[in-house]
Amino acid sequence: MDSSAIVGSSISEPHHDMEFESHEAAYTFYKEYAKSAGFGTAKLSSRRSRASKEFIDAKFSCIRYGNKQQSDDAINPRPSPKIGCKASMHVKRRQDGKWYVYSFVKEHNHELLPAQAHFFRSHRSSDPLGNDVRMRRRKTSNAVSKLFSAYQNVDCLENFVKHQHDKGRSLVLEAGHAQLLLELFMHMQEENPKFFYAVDLNEEHRLRNVFWVDAKGLEDFTYFSDVVSFDTTYFTSKYKIPLVLFVGVNHHIQPTLLGCALIADETIFTYAWLLQTWLIAMGERAPQVLLTDQNDAIKAAVATFLPGTRHCFCLWHILEKIPKQLQILGAWHDSFMEKFNKCIYRSWTEEQFEKRWWKLVDSFSLGDVEWVRSLYDDRTCWVPTFMKDISFAGLSTSSRSESLNSLLDNYIHVDSSLREFIEQYRVILEDRHEEEAKANFDAWHETPDLKSPSPFEKQMLLVYTHEIFRKFQVEVLGAAACHLKKESDGVTTTYTVKDFENSQNYLVEWNTSASDICCSCRLFEYKGYLCRHAIVVLQMSGVFSIPPKYILQRWTNAAMSRHPIGEKLEVVQSKVRRFNDLCRRAIILGEEGSLSPESYYMALGAISEALKQCVNLNNPVENGMRPDASCTHVVCNVEEEYQSIITSNHKVPDPKLNMGKKAVRTGVACRNQGGVENSGGDKGKVSLVEAGSGKDGFQHMELTDPRSQGVMPMQFHNVVPALFHNVSAPFHTAPSPHMHENR
Repeated sequence: MDSSAIVGSSISEPHHDMEFESHEAAYTFYKEYAKSAGFGTAKLSSRRSRASKEFIDAKFSCIRYGNKQQSDDAINPRPSPKIGCKASMHVKRRQDGKWYVYSFVKEHNHELLPAQAHFFRSHRSSDPLGNDVRMRRRKTSNAVSKLFSAYQNVDCLENFVKHQHDKGRSLVLEAGHAQLLLELFMHMQEENPKFFYAVDLNEEHRLRNVFWVDAKGLEDFTYFSDVVSFDTTYFTSKYKIPLVLFVGVNHHIQPTLLGCALIADETIFTYAWLLQTWLIAMGERAPQVLLTDQNDAIKAAVATFLPGTRHCFCLWHILEKIPKQLQILGAWHDSFMEKFNKCIYRSWTEEQFEKRWWKLVDSFSLGDVEWVRSLYDDRTCWVPTFMKDISFAGLSTSSRSESLNSLLDNYIHVDSSLREFIEQYRVILEDRHEEEAKANFDAWHETPDLKSPSPFEKQMLLVYTHEIFRKFQVEVLGAAACHLKKESDGVTTTYTVKDFENSQNYLVEWNTSASDICCSCRLFEYKGYLCRHAIVVLQMSGVFSIPPKYILQRWTNAAMSRHPIGEKLEVVQSKVRRFNDLCRRAIILGEEGSLSPESYYMALGAISEALKQCVNLNNPVENGMRPDASCTHVVCNVEEEYQSIITSNHKVPDPKLNMGKKAVRTGVACRNQGGVENSGGDKGKVSLVEAGSGKDGFQHMELTDPRSQGVMPMQFHNVVPALFHNVSAPFHTAPSPHMHENR
């Protein structure tokens, strides 16, 4: 990038005719030039004369000059701004003592940020009066926090500091609690270097805000970043712990922690710092939808740091404030709620909402209530009729008890101390990971029962995760209690669907050519799967499969695949059917083969030979280049044992032949554990990871034991616990979000 276009006229570009009194003066000039252009600087090198010991040569560069030298397998890698930029200025000393520009490279290979230049370390001391506020943006101690990258494309946080008393706020912690928190962070990072945490210090260098996220949270965000809830309930409800959470939801409708923080106050600056830090931790990737409480400070921070994110309010936050905000209603509260719910949930168009809202306001004389006016001003952030293009993945509900945000309610109470929370934090993570591991295990080893002959139910049986399929199944069965009536015809056909289960009428719009369908109940928007009203319209229109655009990958067994499922649902279904069929046949073979030593080794030989051939078939190029010696070794052992049994005329096999048996069992165990070597020695190690990992992202299918319908052969009893323990480890070593494409 050419910087000449953005350098102010007061600071000219370096050129060969320039002279300086010293190399320090030259560096001062280069820093001023860099600040105008929008990049940070560093002293790259300098050289002294061997005779006079005086400096005779110096080179200054952009902070992104050169390449990162740190090893990729470093235990605790530090962020590096180096990306191979060549921008630099080389100065030399003449005989008369003057310094001149020997060479100058002005082109950069990255974006220049003149508006944020004061954030670079090389420019912080150039404006001492402004730095007090600017440094409050991010006071990071090397001893207690990971360093941020040199470049951050953000606005100045000092714009958010509107009151002088905001500067001195700090966390109110009991004695010793800060040390406990630091020890937790250090221990978590020792266990997994990808653990991220950051602190914010006020002008008195006291702890103001703290943020952290574990490696599993970073990994989950790569797959489930569509909807995130920023929950401030524990802070606003005056819990003893000033805790706020970033909560997501995985493909099993389970809450997942995407970040935790302790904050000192509810100022715009605090929320701005927190969102900025969270965004950095997530690799500068913003969520599609962010759900929060209705709060002006949060609203301003989200608009600044997440401009491309749709900001919405949780419905239950709105509803729970009504008793407090509208105490004037008194005995009219129940009547108001009935009309309010009708206005919110049964207004199918924006015009219908407007009419009912103002009628409601006039009926109860609420026109002068500030909070009511703010609700109307923010109507696009919470009223369902304005949410036609949003999917909330079940995170927005009408009550706290139903909300996934309440995942910590069983662990944290109003009077819980920070010490108690720190002690529970590991348990919380372990329980979350254990539940997800169990759901993953069940998803690939059990098949839900069909409850109807519906083609929609059959279509999604092997695609949706169990939890979503059961909810979708309820809608399929509920379609039988719906009756539709065509209201208008055209490019988009409108139907009125009578739902006899709740005695309500719903409007469904169906565009055949575009395969667009929309129901006024908003189930797809709020839950992420089609409702019974849409299903009955599709069925009566002669469409017997769910359009692909209404099958969200986040709810499927392929949710954590790098490859979108798109139109390949049949591929997924076929693969699962083949897997289930092989599992059933393996059970039969296991039962028959275990009846005698001869039949056992015969079955074992057949399995090993079949495995070898499948590996070669599925990975022809890779196996041709690098044969799997350990796999061949296993097959040879089995063949030798089998031949020895046959030729010995049913004699008891030699004890040494048990080595082959152990090798085969260890090979299965290694495969199920994703390639983790066991401690049985070289003869027991079998590398089958490459053979077992598919190329379409459905690796769970291959990395499982042959089990079906609750029956398991004896030889696999030790395999499944090892697999289950591995995937449910409380502090899972997750791949870095930045390295996701290289997995």
